[in-house]
Amino acid sequence: MWLIALSVPLLPAIVMVSGHYRGKVASLCHRALAWALRLVRRGACVKSTHAFVFSNCTHGKVDSVLETFDLYAETHRSLCIGEVLDEVVRRVCPLLVLELGMHCGYSSVRLLRLLPPRGRLVTVELDPITADLGEEIILVAGFKHSQFQVLAHSSAEAIPTLHSFLESDQGTGDGINLVLMDHDPQQYLPDLLALEREELLCPSGCTVLLIKRNQRAENLRGILDHIRGRRGKKMRFSGNSDSL
Repeated sequence: MWLIALSVPLLPAIVMVSGHYRGKVASLCHRALAWALRLVRRGACVKSTHAFVFSNCTHGKVDSVLETFDLYAETHRSLCIGEVLDEVVRRVCPLLVLELGMHCGYSSVRLLRLLPPRGRLVTVELDPITADLGEEIILVAGFKHSQFQVLAHSSAEAIPTLHSFLESDQGTGDGINLVLMDHDPQQYLPDLLALEREELLCPSGCTVLLIKRNQRAENLRGILDHIRGRRGKKMRFSGNSDSL
């Protein structure tokens, strides 16, 4: 309802410019509607997933939480990244992981489960409700706040603040070893460039894991080309079977 109320005052302006910029206005309206629908569908998905996992798992048991997620995925459309994520974490053995896009907390729990004792996770989620629900799932899985931090901000807002986190954590002060990107694909390349510009990536090497959800391959071409061009500078990329 709030979306309809917000759109009404804009109708006269849209009618006035449509004669000159009909194609651009139609494209803009289509993108805005698609964005709004994604938010609504994602919010419903996160809440239903959280309710199912919270009610059916054994609290304090990380394996039970993951098994309950898998049980939910059997009857609901979902992108399973479990095996890919496990493989990457075991290969990289990261001390500090940055997760962009928290969703239901599934990948957060999976990451924390495989991190070494000194390992830390920083997860960034734009939607505050999703961030709260995801954080609750992490705690239900038995992890403590000393092992992770949830930032309810956009990635563009959160990235510049990560310096203070690194400086306060002596065990992970060398930088980020693994970046999981599962948020807005349009932000993948700008966010990676921001991480490089802020010198937040580990100088000895960083792996970037890209997740593609219903995106065409060409939408990721920019970031893939950038990472391939940086391979000689100790940057690697990985992805699920659909994304690369």
